[in-house]
Amino acid sequence: MEITVATQADLEDCQAIYAHHVLNGTGTFEEIPPSLEELNRRYTAVTAAGWGWLVASDASGVLGFGYYAQYRNRSAYRFAAEDSVYVRETIRGQGVGKAIVSALLDHATATGFTQMLAIIGDSENTGSIGLHASLGFTHVGIMRKVGYKFDRWLDVVTMQKALK
Repeated sequence: MEITVATQADLEDCQAIYAHHVLNGTGTFEEIPPSLEELNRRYTAVTAAGWGWLVASDASGVLGFGYYAQYRNRSAYRFAAEDSVYVRETIRGQGVGKAIVSALLDHATATGFTQMLAIIGDSENTGSIGLHASLGFTHVGIMRKVGYKFDRWLDVVTMQKALK
Protein backbone atom coordinates (compact mmCIF):
# COMPACT_ATOMS: atom_id res chain seq x y z
CA MET A 1 0.00 0.00 0.00
CA GLU A 2 1.16 3.47 -0.87
CA ILE A 3 -0.22 6.78 0.40
CA THR A 4 0.08 9.69 -2.00
CA VAL A 5 -1.37 13.11 -2.62
CA ALA A 6 -4.64 12.59 -4.48
CA THR A 7 -5.05 13.72 -8.06
CA GLN A 8 -8.23 14.39 -9.99
CA ALA A 9 -7.74 10.97 -11.59
CA ASP A 10 -8.38 9.40 -8.15
CA LEU A 11 -11.70 11.15 -7.60
CA GLU A 12 -13.91 8.64 -9.40
CA ASP A 13 -12.71 5.93 -6.98
CA CYS A 14 -13.05 8.33 -4.03
CA GLN A 15 -16.60 9.14 -5.09
CA ALA A 16 -17.52 5.44 -5.25
CA ILE A 17 -16.05 4.77 -1.80
CA TYR A 18 -17.79 7.77 -0.31
CA ALA A 19 -21.12 6.96 -2.00
CA HIS A 20 -21.09 3.55 -0.30
CA HIS A 21 -20.58 5.22 3.10
CA VAL A 22 -23.33 7.77 2.43
CA LEU A 23 -25.84 5.08 1.42
CA ASN A 24 -24.90 2.45 4.02
CA GLY A 25 -23.23 4.09 6.99
CA THR A 26 -23.61 6.70 9.68
CA GLY A 27 -20.04 8.00 9.63
CA THR A 28 -21.29 10.76 7.35
CA PHE A 29 -24.58 12.53 7.79
CA GLU A 30 -24.99 13.09 4.06
CA GLU A 31 -27.93 11.10 2.75
CA ILE A 32 -27.47 11.56 -0.99
CA PRO A 33 -24.04 10.77 -2.44
CA PRO A 34 -22.42 13.80 -4.03
CA SER A 35 -21.80 13.62 -7.75
CA LEU A 36 -18.32 13.31 -9.17
CA GLU A 37 -18.56 16.99 -10.11
CA GLU A 38 -19.40 17.95 -6.52
CA LEU A 39 -16.58 15.82 -5.13
CA ASN A 40 -14.25 17.51 -7.62
CA ARG A 41 -15.41 20.90 -6.30
CA ARG A 42 -14.65 19.81 -2.73
CA TYR A 43 -11.26 18.43 -3.74
CA THR A 44 -10.39 21.66 -5.53
CA ALA A 45 -11.38 23.76 -2.51
CA VAL A 46 -9.24 21.65 -0.16
CA THR A 47 -6.18 21.48 -2.37
CA ALA A 48 -6.35 25.13 -3.52
CA ALA A 49 -6.17 26.17 0.14
CA GLY A 50 -2.99 24.10 0.56
CA TRP A 51 -4.63 21.49 2.76
CA GLY A 52 -4.26 17.75 2.26
CA TRP A 53 -6.26 15.19 0.29
CA LEU A 54 -4.53 11.81 0.29
CA VAL A 55 -5.28 8.38 -1.14
CA ALA A 56 -4.10 4.94 -0.15
CA SER A 57 -3.74 2.58 -3.09
CA ASP A 58 -2.24 -0.68 -4.19
CA ALA A 59 -2.36 -2.75 -7.36
CA SER A 60 -6.13 -3.15 -6.94
CA GLY A 61 -6.72 0.62 -7.00
CA VAL A 62 -7.74 3.19 -4.41
CA LEU A 63 -8.27 1.58 -1.01
CA GLY A 64 -9.36 4.71 0.80
CA PHE A 65 -8.96 8.43 1.01
CA GLY A 66 -8.82 11.17 3.57
CA TYR A 67 -8.50 14.89 3.73
CA TYR A 68 -8.35 17.71 6.19
CA ALA A 69 -9.44 21.30 6.05
CA GLN A 70 -9.61 24.20 8.44
CA TYR A 71 -12.21 23.32 11.07
CA ARG A 72 -14.35 26.38 10.32
CA ASN A 73 -13.79 29.25 7.94
CA ARG A 74 -13.51 32.04 10.53
CA SER A 75 -9.96 33.33 10.88
CA ALA A 76 -9.57 32.43 14.55
CA TYR A 77 -9.83 28.74 13.56
CA ARG A 78 -6.84 28.99 11.18
CA PHE A 79 -4.71 26.61 13.30
CA ALA A 80 -7.40 23.96 13.86
CA ALA A 81 -8.13 21.33 11.22
CA GLU A 82 -10.76 18.63 10.88
CA ASP A 83 -10.02 15.28 9.27
CA SER A 84 -12.24 12.96 7.26
CA VAL A 85 -11.37 9.42 6.21
CA TYR A 86 -13.22 6.78 4.20
CA VAL A 87 -12.06 3.27 3.33
CA ARG A 88 -13.28 0.82 0.71
CA GLU A 89 -15.81 -1.45 2.41
CA THR A 90 -14.04 -4.68 1.46
CA ILE A 91 -10.83 -3.77 3.33
CA ARG A 92 -12.10 -1.95 6.43
CA GLY A 93 -10.33 -2.92 9.65
CA GLN A 94 -7.01 -3.67 7.94
CA GLY A 95 -5.11 -0.51 8.92
CA VAL A 96 -5.75 1.55 5.82
CA GLY A 97 -7.71 4.24 7.64
CA LYS A 98 -5.10 4.50 10.36
CA ALA A 99 -2.32 4.89 7.79
CA ILE A 100 -4.27 7.62 6.00
CA VAL A 101 -5.03 9.58 9.20
CA SER A 102 -1.41 9.26 10.32
CA ALA A 103 -0.27 10.74 7.01
CA LEU A 104 -2.88 13.51 7.30
CA LEU A 105 -1.53 14.40 10.75
CA ASP A 106 1.99 14.75 9.34
CA HIS A 107 0.74 16.82 6.40
CA ALA A 108 -1.37 19.12 8.62
CA THR A 109 1.52 19.66 11.01
CA ALA A 110 3.80 20.60 8.11
CA THR A 111 1.26 23.15 6.88
CA GLY A 112 1.07 24.90 10.26
CA PHE A 113 -1.97 23.41 11.96
CA THR A 114 -1.61 22.88 15.71
CA GLN A 115 -4.79 20.91 16.43
CA MET A 116 -6.65 18.18 14.58
CA LEU A 117 -10.29 17.50 15.30
CA ALA A 118 -12.21 14.36 14.43
CA ILE A 119 -15.94 15.02 14.22
CA ILE A 120 -17.22 11.44 14.13
CA GLY A 121 -20.73 10.64 13.02
CA ASP A 122 -22.50 8.16 15.29
CA SER A 123 -21.33 7.36 18.80
CA GLU A 124 -21.59 3.69 17.81
CA ASN A 125 -18.87 4.19 15.16
CA THR A 126 -16.33 2.22 17.19
CA GLY A 127 -14.03 1.77 14.20
CA SER A 128 -13.42 5.48 13.69
CA ILE A 129 -13.36 6.23 17.41
CA GLY A 130 -10.81 3.46 18.00
CA LEU A 131 -8.71 4.47 14.99
CA HIS A 132 -8.45 8.06 16.24
CA ALA A 133 -7.79 6.97 19.85
CA SER A 134 -4.96 4.72 18.63
CA LEU A 135 -3.30 7.80 17.10
CA GLY A 136 -3.48 9.83 20.30
CA PHE A 137 -6.78 11.64 19.86
CA THR A 138 -8.68 12.24 23.08
CA HIS A 139 -12.42 12.29 23.53
CA VAL A 140 -13.62 15.85 24.16
CA GLY A 141 -17.37 15.59 23.84
CA ILE A 142 -20.56 14.15 22.45
CA MET A 143 -23.37 16.10 20.86
CA ARG A 144 -26.48 14.00 21.45
CA LYS A 145 -29.10 13.31 18.79
CA VAL A 146 -27.99 16.00 16.34
CA GLY A 147 -28.39 13.89 13.21
CA TYR A 148 -31.23 11.74 11.92
CA LYS A 149 -30.48 9.03 9.39
CA PHE A 150 -31.83 5.53 8.72
CA ASP A 151 -34.83 6.22 10.97
CA ARG A 152 -32.77 6.86 14.08
CA TRP A 153 -31.16 9.71 15.98
CA LEU A 154 -27.39 9.92 15.83
CA ASP A 155 -24.81 11.47 18.10
CA VAL A 156 -21.59 13.17 17.05
CA VAL A 157 -18.37 12.36 18.89
CA THR A 158 -15.63 15.01 18.99
CA MET A 159 -12.02 13.94 19.43
CA GLN A 160 -8.92 16.14 19.40
CA LYS A 161 -5.17 15.80 19.01
CA ALA A 162 -2.50 18.44 19.54
CA LEU A 163 -0.09 18.47 16.61
CA LYS A 164 2.61 20.69 18.08
